[in-house]
Amino acid sequence: MAGTDQSMSSSYRLAVDIGGTFTDVVLQRATQRITTKVLTTIDDPADAVMIGIDQVLEIAGARPNDASVVIHGTTLATNALIQRSGATTALLTTQGHRDAVEMALENRFEQYDLDIDRPTPLVPRHLRLPVQERLDARGEVLLRLDEQSVIDLLPVLEQYNVASAAIGFLHSYVNPLHEQRVAQLLQKYRPEMSITLSCDVCPEIREYERLSTACANAYVKPLMASYLTSLRDRLDALDLTCPVLLMTSGGGLTTLETACEFPIRLVESGPAGGAILAAHIAQANSCAEVLSFDMGGTTAKLCVIDDGEPLLSRSFEVDRSYRFKKGSGLPVRIPVIEMVEIGAGGGSLAHVDKLGRLQVGPASAGSVPGPACYGQGGDRPAVTDADLLLGKLDPMNFAGGGMQLDESAAERAVDKWVGEPMSLSTQAAAHGISEVVNENMASAARAHLAERGKAMNERVLIAFGGAAPLHAALLAHKLKIDRVIVPMDAGVGSAVGFLIAPVRYEVVRSRYMQLAALDASAVDAVMAEMCSEAHSVVASVADEAELVESRSAYMRYVGQGYEIAVVLPAAEGPLQSADLRQRFEAAYRKLYGRTIPDLEVEILSWTLTLSAPPPVAVVTDSLLRNKRASADSTRRLFDVVIGDDVEAQCYRREDLEPGAYLEGPALVVEDQTTTFVATGFSACVSTQNHLVLERQSGTSTHG
Repeated sequence: MAGTDQSMSSSYRLAVDIGGTFTDVVLQRATQRITTKVLTTIDDPADAVMIGIDQVLEIAGARPNDASVVIHGTTLATNALIQRSGATTALLTTQGHRDAVEMALENRFEQYDLDIDRPTPLVPRHLRLPVQERLDARGEVLLRLDEQSVIDLLPVLEQYNVASAAIGFLHSYVNPLHEQRVAQLLQKYRPEMSITLSCDVCPEIREYERLSTACANAYVKPLMASYLTSLRDRLDALDLTCPVLLMTSGGGLTTLETACEFPIRLVESGPAGGAILAAHIAQANSCAEVLSFDMGGTTAKLCVIDDGEPLLSRSFEVDRSYRFKKGSGLPVRIPVIEMVEIGAGGGSLAHVDKLGRLQVGPASAGSVPGPACYGQGGDRPAVTDADLLLGKLDPMNFAGGGMQLDESAAERAVDKWVGEPMSLSTQAAAHGISEVVNENMASAARAHLAERGKAMNERVLIAFGGAAPLHAALLAHKLKIDRVIVPMDAGVGSAVGFLIAPVRYEVVRSRYMQLAALDASAVDAVMAEMCSEAHSVVASVADEAELVESRSAYMRYVGQGYEIAVVLPAAEGPLQSADLRQRFEAAYRKLYGRTIPDLEVEILSWTLTLSAPPPVAVVTDSLLRNKRASADSTRRLFDVVIGDDVEAQCYRREDLEPGAYLEGPALVVEDQTTTFVATGFSACVSTQNHLVLERQSGTSTHG
């Protein structure tokens, strides 16, 4: 647990981030920040939330009814999709198209591997139920809805005890009437059933992605609605009756009611908070090119941030099962901050495979039983066990002293699963585990930037999460990065990011038209409809006078398979074809380096976003080295950079004031994480209390 300067103000904000291993809670009151990290309670995640809230309220001496807002991010939706622990779900779809979610795009994500398996659809074939109806691409009725064909499906829903239904018909993004009527019938005959309409959750062209998104939303909706409603009741019982906002995967905040209806938008909500924090720090430090690095107990997330903004996308794949390769996961069409996520966290398990190779992850020990050193019955070695045996963790002061780590248990696990099979000493085996996980993350970072045509040179690494500061210097060494920023309260970085995120909601509609035949009045009507929908979500929790509207079109040359996002002008008059073409060509040239003369342009989809201003202003950060830090103690540890044991200076993070500096090898210890300053790096505390690691002159790996 940690805090900063006290404040006399009674009002405060709470942020809660549920991860696969730990649940982080942050209380922010003016300049005071109280943080805690507790093990996630798998059976009921709300238990850990309430434990963490109780802890920060007690430390802060705060009253529950003085909270102004609770901001929440969670991995529950993601975990339910990955672990296939959602509701029994049916898909009602156009007759003859029930297999669209299994046929997918009919391509191979790995051309030369004959044994690849596609992700198994969330809805099995016997629950993909055909309905007699048909619309054409313009939304005109080709075959009227046969309501009896819907009623005839009721016994099947009853037989398999279906708790949730996705309704997805061809071209419903243009005309939703058939989907809406079927929903009315289901509500009449099965009022207890949860219902998702594809025209609501993903009103976009491309049937496979739209149906996949609708199925995913339906699959997790009962679980998430139950959890969020229960959490709301438990907060009310504690007298925390303030609004509850949910972090979305796109980096904005939405209402609890909207989250219950569209929980698929919460996928990757935790990592999105970390990306928002990294973008905020990048702006404060004038860092043009950044790689954010979020390593927790279960996964590591890497995100490209250029010019202070993370990369955004409208598509995401959950649970990439084949070496994290694109196409091997379940696609969902939602606004999302684009990042790569790999199974590399403090709880990632190490083992030796049949070929005698050391492997780390993606399987994780989670919070139960956790790494062997947690002393909760785990007997397999995890990354945290290796970090402990390498001397980077204080066994008596882990998680702010809330846990004592068992070095003997860690040693037994590492020896049994890695050391003995590979004929290595305990230290060498622990070093191997650390080296493999660091290289896995470095490889993922290189691939992520290469896929997007981005360079690694001159990037700054911003590291947060419980495990990232331990590994950041070594990752920077591998990536030839010279500067690392470890934010204040880095161990709970994603939750801190929630407090920086603005209230925001994005709406999308697919309305096809060629640019030469642009119907400005039709576009205005679509924009007005989208603005009304977004306004209904954000107006209740944001000042209407401060809302900012932004609009984009997804455009391409006729005949191309994929479109690009083009920013539209402010809504001050009808759109002009010439202006849209100039904007498209500028965006196309920036991405591909050229345009294609005399080729017609078409528009597939339109988006509109309403945003409130960020609650925290960007304050310029800087470095002033004016005081050498005093070490609290020393510790013997293994330094990978020089390949030998070294005597490292240990510092308490709360003792380091702005301007304090130190040289590696060193450990900077705080309640929720520890920063390893490797040999060849120095560290300095910035004016905003961030820890900045820099490669010392003469040790650069560039060249």
